[in-house]
Order: sequence, then C-alpha cells, then structure tokens
Amino acid sequence: MIAAVSSSWALLLGMALLMIGNGLQGSLLGVRASIEAFPTTVTGLLMSAFYFGFLAGSILTPKMVIRVGHVRVFGALASLASTAILFHALFVNPATWGVMRLVSGLCYAGLYVVAESWLNEQATNETRGQLLSVYMVISFGGMALGQVLLNVGDPSRAGLFMLVSVLVSLAVVPMLLSSTRGPGMEAPSPMGVKEVYRASPAGFVTAFMNGILQGGTFSMGVVYAGLAGLSVPEISLFMIMIFVGGVVFQWPIGQLSDRYDRRRVLVVVTLLAAIIALIANLVAHSFVALLIASFLFGGMMIPMYSLALAYANDHLKTEQMVAASGTLVLVGGFGAFLGPTMLAASMDIFGTEGFFWALATVHAIIGLFILYRMTQRPALPAEEQGSYVAMPSRATMVAGEMYGEAATEESNDPEEEQAAAVAPATSAGH
Repeated sequence: MIAAVSSSWALLLGMALLMIGNGLQGSLLGVRASIEAFPTTVTGLLMSAFYFGFLAGSILTPKMVIRVGHVRVFGALASLASTAILFHALFVNPATWGVMRLVSGLCYAGLYVVAESWLNEQATNETRGQLLSVYMVISFGGMALGQVLLNVGDPSRAGLFMLVSVLVSLAVVPMLLSSTRGPGMEAPSPMGVKEVYRASPAGFVTAFMNGILQGGTFSMGVVYAGLAGLSVPEISLFMIMIFVGGVVFQWPIGQLSDRYDRRRVLVVVTLLAAIIALIANLVAHSFVALLIASFLFGGMMIPMYSLALAYANDHLKTEQMVAASGTLVLVGGFGAFLGPTMLAASMDIFGTEGFFWALATVHAIIGLFILYRMTQRPALPAEEQGSYVAMPSRATMVAGEMYGEAATEESNDPEEEQAAAVAPATSAGH
C-alpha cells in the first residue's frame, strides 16, 4: 500500500485538489442558490446539468485524448473548468448557471478520465485494488474538506468562487510536472446495458438507484439544510458527516459482503438507510441528532455503490468484468443525473421533509427489488464470491474498467471463474 501511494503521490495530490474544488463548488452553488432565492426545482435542474455534462465528458474525453493527446486535453479542460466557476459569480442567473454547470460537469469528467488513466497506468496487478481504495478515500475526503472551506468566505460574494478556480488550477501542477509517463488511452468499450442487466438485475438496479441517491444527496443536501434553517457552518458540518460516514463504513460493510450472501447485506444496508432517513425527519429539530443521522445515513448509502459492482461481478465471466464495470459506472451516472431533480420535486411537494422521505423511498424500492430477486436466483456460496473492492461513486468509465481489472485479478482461480460465470442465456433472468 505504502509503495503504491508513494509512487503515485503527485497524481493523488492533484486528484485530491480536484475533489476539494469539486466538493466546495457543489455546496457553494447550493448555498448561493438559496441566498438568491432560486426555486428549489430550478436548483435541482441546475445540479442535474452537472451530471449530464459529466456523462457526456466521460464518453467524449477518451476520443479527444486519442486525437490530440492527454496533456493538451487535461490542460484545456482544467483551464475551462477554472473559468466556468468564475462565470457563476459574474452572472448570477439560472440560465447562465445551467450552462456553466453542464460545462463544469464535462470538464471534471474529462479531468477524471485522464487522471484515472494515469492512475491505472501506474497500477500493477498487486496494487490496483489498493490504489482504488486510496482513490475512494481521497474522493470522499476531498469532498468533505471542500465543505470545510465553505466557511472561509462569504457565499454571497465572489471570494469562494475564486478559491474553487485556484484549487482547480493548482491541481494541474503536480500532475503535469510528474515524471510519470503519459497514460495510453483507448475509447472505453462498455458491455451492452441489456446484457449487464440480464447477468445481474440486482446489481444493475442497485447501481442505478444508488446513483439517484448519491447525486441527489450530494447536490441537494446543502439546499435541504439551508431551507431547514441551518447556518453555513452547520450546513458544512451536515454534509461532512455524510462523507465521513461513507468512508468509515466502507470496509466493515465490504468485509461482511465477502463473508455472507451479498444480497442479504445489500438488503440490510439499504433498509437501514431507509429507516435512518425517516428518523432524520423526526430528529431534525436537534442539530446533534441530525448530524448523527447524516453520519449513519452516509455510512449505509455510499458503500452500496461498491456492493452493487461487486455483486454484479459475482455473476459475470472474468473476461466480461472490465466492460461490465464501465457500463455500471455509466448507469450510476445516469441515475445521478436524475437524482437532484427528483429530490427537488419531492421538496417542492412535501417541504424540507421531502428530502429524506424521497431518500427513504428509493432505498425501500431497492430493498424490495433485491428481496424479489432473491426468490428468482439462488445465492452463490460465500467462498465463490469475488472480493469486495472499494470504488468511488464520482468516477468515470475509466475507473470502472480499472475496477473490473482489479476484480478480474481477484478472480484468477479457474474454478472461481467457472463458478462466477454468467448463466446461459436461457436462464440469465432466473
């Protein structure tokens, strides 16, 4: 682990700065939208625009890199992302923000594609899973630190927008000055959506629905907290606890999923998250209780993404894992695109309580669907399951394919590969 990190420190530092800037940017815009009295639905649409751009960027960037090279693409996208956030401060209106959010999403996706390609280039068979775990910690740690920076300036002024621009610009320096050679790049070749669903309906649906949950929570949590009457320091702490909970519970839940039927773990985790969300509405009047609920909720919600990928890989042939993982990342990204708008609509209808009610409902749907699937397909013995690998949710298809490579390396025993093979087409839906 130490050797893997030390050889990639410049890259990981740059990625951390990107994550900090992204975390600050998302929360800053949510707070500022509330200050400017943007309607909740409009704010949800603005936040969704980021994920639409993110999906587009994760697909288009590999093609751009093949044409002009990773350094040029990386530098251009960093410059554009650094500029886009400043437009939010210069032109405070929903139309401009919508366009700039889409541009920001496209740029961040492109930056992540190149950074993740660099990371995969430096990984070996022995360190790929470890580097993904470090990437996950950096991802959520950076997002959490971004919430802290929300307190260093006035969200109603331009200073914090300038800080995001500086962070993105600085992120480029350690990456481009690194002595590491540039990564190779091929346009990702995802597995067909229908094929992935047939192989693992529960994994597919969980990845999609968890995308809704994470995209909605990370984008609209700030808006919820502001409408609930929390101050800026309290809003930042509320969001921090969600990210920290996700990091803290990632490994215990992963270990349980390696020892028991993963679907049972998923059911318990998602139904616990639904219950915690309902309790959060009941205790929202107490800030301390709300913080505890947000910590536990994040701890249940965030690891579900990695669980979904791990469960899907349990029912894939080894040679399918890389392409299928890339597809599942896209599926989760599409869910993230829908999440902010769905939560905004719920808050418009039910008020602030609609935030946690919507989250509880989505979690309950996941649990019910997995329970249904448990009646359609027998469980794999625990010893025939692959190993759980932590995966950041805000990642691109490149990281998804890197995840698939790590999962493939964990399943190199021929007998395990045979046990994990997809059922024939005639019984794939059972």
